[in-house]
Amino acid sequence: MRQNRLLWLLDRLEHESRADAVIDTLRKRVRALPLGPGRDLLHGRWLGHPVHPLMVQVPIGSWLSAAVLDLRPGHSRASRLLIGVGLGSAAPAAVAGWVDWAELHPRQQRIGLVHALSNTVAVGLYAASLACRVKGREGAGRAYGFLGLTAVGTGGMLGGHLAYRQASGANHAEEVPNVVSAGWHRIGTVAEFPAGEPVRRSVDDVPVLVVRETGGAIHALADRCSHLAGPLSEGTVADGCVRCPWHGSVFRLSDGWNVRGPATAPQPSFETRITDGHVEVRLRHQNGGEPAGRRNTTRSGAAHGHGDHD
Repeated sequence: MRQNRLLWLLDRLEHESRADAVIDTLRKRVRALPLGPGRDLLHGRWLGHPVHPLMVQVPIGSWLSAAVLDLRPGHSRASRLLIGVGLGSAAPAAVAGWVDWAELHPRQQRIGLVHALSNTVAVGLYAASLACRVKGREGAGRAYGFLGLTAVGTGGMLGGHLAYRQASGANHAEEVPNVVSAGWHRIGTVAEFPAGEPVRRSVDDVPVLVVRETGGAIHALADRCSHLAGPLSEGTVADGCVRCPWHGSVFRLSDGWNVRGPATAPQPSFETRITDGHVEVRLRHQNGGEPAGRRNTTRSGAAHGHGDHD
């Protein structure tokens, strides 16, 4: 079978490095924006997933509706209104997109840059469409509108590639509860976990971050950051949290809650206990309630009378 030409072009674009200097400059400028808490708001941490895909529904829906009306005579006023709504809502959606884009891998940023350029062209075409319509040049306005919709469609295709092929914005720790088996798992002796230092272990081939506090409490989280799978065990531990070394997401060690973005999903966390000098972990539910695998709890905790440590 012949290779899909479109996928071949996208693969070439992912590996095209000639624009990397421009990308690096843009990335630094976006990261330097004084957004404060608004940055996490734009990432969508409050929503549990990126907010940009939600925001783009307004301009895309408005412009698509305008195109439908343009196919029928006598709806020029409604078309102008819809195009104006689309133009007005495109700016905040773009800001959210740029904030997310600045925290992606280089291959994703290359696709994302062309995605942004396509949408910028679309905004320009729709602005020209609106200007023509205001001046009474309805034919030219419709033509610019359909060209703008074509540009929007191209940008949407690239956005879909980013989201689904390259998994930007996806929860990269989502599979952990489906991979880790039920029950307790022994991961090493207490002496193997120096106080205050992140240590990496593995449970059912899933990397796990383990941190023992000075007071003796032991915490365990899935090691791959939910944002883009960064190794949390190589990050910094402070104030009861761990900071991802790749993009700076901060997670609470006690329960994996994402205290600061760009991560929008928490880390899967584990219950911990000490049995005969060995540390054991068991996956807990993210939303509270009974721990995962309660029905398969091993005999060691009950037999030895050890409580859980968290």
